[in-house]
Amino acid sequence: MASFVDLGVDPFFTARLSVRNIYSPTTIQEQVIPLLLAGDNVLFRSATGTGKTFAYLIPIFQRLMASPADSSGPLVLIAAPTYELCAQIKEEADFLLKETSLKVNLLIGSANTGRQIDALKKDRPAIVVGNPGRLLMLSRMGKLKLREVRFLVLDEGDRLTSDDLFRETAELAALLPPARISASCSATLPTKTRERLQPLLGAFKTTETEEQEILRERISHWALFSENRRKIDTLRSFIAAADPGGRKGAFKALVFSGGGGQPGIILSRLQYNGINAAGLYGDMDKKKRKEAIDGFRSGKIPVLISSDLAARGLDIPGITHVIALDLSADDGAYIHRAGRTARAGKRGIMVTIGDGDEMRRLANLEKRLGLTVYPKALYKGKIVAPDIDE
Repeated sequence: MASFVDLGVDPFFTARLSVRNIYSPTTIQEQVIPLLLAGDNVLFRSATGTGKTFAYLIPIFQRLMASPADSSGPLVLIAAPTYELCAQIKEEADFLLKETSLKVNLLIGSANTGRQIDALKKDRPAIVVGNPGRLLMLSRMGKLKLREVRFLVLDEGDRLTSDDLFRETAELAALLPPARISASCSATLPTKTRERLQPLLGAFKTTETEEQEILRERISHWALFSENRRKIDTLRSFIAAADPGGRKGAFKALVFSGGGGQPGIILSRLQYNGINAAGLYGDMDKKKRKEAIDGFRSGKIPVLISSDLAARGLDIPGITHVIALDLSADDGAYIHRAGRTARAGKRGIMVTIGDGDEMRRLANLEKRLGLTVYPKALYKGKIVAPDIDE
C-alpha cells in the first residue's frame, strides 16, 4: 500500500492528517490525489465513507499553497447539493488549513444573505463552499467574483446534474475561467451524470473503486414485509427488537422515507411511543437540524429519520442499521442508503420494510446488484427468519 508521501502529499498535510490518526490513504485517495496534483481533471466514484473529500481537498490545497496569489475573489469553488454536505466539506477544509492564513466561507441558501456578503468582504476567502443556487445569486449580485477561480469541485455530481439542479450547476460552471482544474465525485455515476458532467469539467480522467465488496461482504441485507399502512408500527417493533433495553452505543439507526411530510409523521409516531428519535426535513430551522445531527452523531439520539435529499453527504460514523421505509426505483438510491453503514471496516445492516410490490422490486434489485437479501420477520419481540412455526 502506498503512503501519502508516496503519493506526493506535502509533509504539512501528512502532519495535519496525523492529528486524526490517519496515516495511510484509502484506495480512492491513492487513485485521485496524484491525478489532481498533476493538474488533471478527474471524475471519480467511490462508496460513501471512503475518503472522497480528502481525496480532492488535499491535492487542491497543496497546489494552491504552492502558488499563492493575491486575488479579488476565491480561487477554489466547491459546490454541493445540501446544507449538511456543504457544512461537512467546510469543516474538513478548515481542519486541513488550520495552521494557514487561508479562509473558507460557507455560502448556502438557508443562511442570511447579508451576513454572507459581509463575511466575503471581511474574510476575502480563498475557498468558498456552497450550493449552486446561492453561489449563482451572489455572483449575479456582484458580491462573489468568480473570474479568478482555479479549481472547481462538484461534490455529489449525480445530484448536481439531476434534472432539478443541472441548470443551476451548468450556469455556475459557465461563469468560471476555462483554464481551471475540475473534479467531481459521487458514490454513483450513471451514464446520464457522466454525459452532463463532460462539458462542465472538460476532458477528464475517470477512476472508480469497487463498492460491491462493501455492499456484498460487509453489509447484511434484510427484507421485512409490511403493508404500507402498518410500516411505522413495523418500524417501531423492529427498533424495539433490534435494540432491547436501549443499550447505549449498540444501536444507531438511520431511517429513510419518502419526501414531503413523511419524516415528520414518522418522528411524531415514534416519539409518541417513547422512542428517542430525531428527524431531518427540508423546512426545518437550521439550528434544529444541527441539533438533530449532533445528537445522532454523539449517540444521545439513537434513531434519525430523514429523506434521501436531507441525508445527502451525511458522514456519521457508527451507524449500525440503515432502514428504508420505501424502495426507490433507482439502484443508486439503494447504494447511497446502504453506504451509510459498514464504515471504516465495520459491518452493518441494511433493512428494507416494504409491501408486496416493493418486495418484488427488491428481488429484482438483488439480482442486478449481485446481493443476497435475507427475509426477516418479527416474532415475540425478536427478529427471526419468516418460516418459524408459530
